[in-house]
Amino acid sequence: MDDSILIVDDSPYIVDGLVALLKRKGFKPVAAHGGDEAISLLTTYRPNLILLDIMMEPMDGWETLEKIKANPETQNLPVLMFSAKKISPEEALEHSLNIEDFVSKPVNPAQLLDAIRRIFERRSSVKLEAVIAKDAGLDVKTIGEYSALRKSIDVDRNLLTVLKNSSGMNIPGRIVPGDVLEAINRLDQKIRADESRLKEINGTFAKGG
Repeated sequence: MDDSILIVDDSPYIVDGLVALLKRKGFKPVAAHGGDEAISLLTTYRPNLILLDIMMEPMDGWETLEKIKANPETQNLPVLMFSAKKISPEEALEHSLNIEDFVSKPVNPAQLLDAIRRIFERRSSVKLEAVIAKDAGLDVKTIGEYSALRKSIDVDRNLLTVLKNSSGMNIPGRIVPGDVLEAINRLDQKIRADESRLKEINGTFAKGG
């Protein structure tokens, strides 16, 4: 079972609450009270998932994420970001490739647990599909692209929903800044392009390479 989760937040109150919640649900949570402590722990500890807050001091979540992804030993660890701060369009576009999902604070337990479940299920599914694709004769590069696209599409869809909700574009009479609309459109176009490429690969897979 994928059950080891590293919780990274500089608020002891939030960390304690998440540790208690995840323990009740059968996970094995480990606490890190900030980015520096998390990076130190990761020199010897490999969780199945990292739950990483954005608004921390002195090292914020994005900087911590960059350090995790820059290290070959930890770059493949899945990271679920969460924060009370609204994620900006620039952050969504810049970091979507390096995260598995995003959950807003205050954390809704059901929403968080659902996000964790989706991440584990997607990663398990992608691994299985990669094995099947390899047996069908697809080359390693195409299989890698397929796996990356599966994750990217799921993450970008969620980020697109977050951006649309935070922009208030569905509220009658709300004026959405042009740069926000542009970022939303760019992310939507990226999702469509990725879905098109994934369909192409699926067609190749169906033909056995």
